[in-house]
Amino acid sequence: MKRNGNTEAFTVVSLFFAGLLLLAVLLFGVPTYKVWAAGKTGEAELKRAEQNKQIKVEEAKAQMDSAKLLAEAEIERAKGVAEANRIIGESLENSEAYLRYLWVQTLSEGTNRQIIYIPTEAQLPLLEANRLSQ
Repeated sequence: MKRNGNTEAFTVVSLFFAGLLLLAVLLFGVPTYKVWAAGKTGEAELKRAEQNKQIKVEEAKAQMDSAKLLAEAEIERAKGVAEANRIIGESLENSEAYLRYLWVQTLSEGTNRQIIYIPTEAQLPLLEANRLSQ
């Protein structure tokens, strides 16, 4: 029976030291873990914020590049329009007969409700105020 008493005492002492060890872990380990976990969480949030900032910067650069390319396209379109206007202007410069032909064609294609004003010598149109009232 003595041997059984020593075993029980050893078990009690072992449980006591295990409880102290557990208490020490809880008192010192848990707060240390919380500080470490908070630091890791902060580092993760910082990395996420840096990535979000980088994404916004890249999006802004893409918009700027897009705006520059759209401006260049608009300039090229304007150059094309200017060149077309120059060609048309040169072709019509000494073409009084062709312009009259186009004018007559436009008159013949017009509808009955169309009003055409012909400039006079004083560059004032002849008005037909009474024509529509009839």
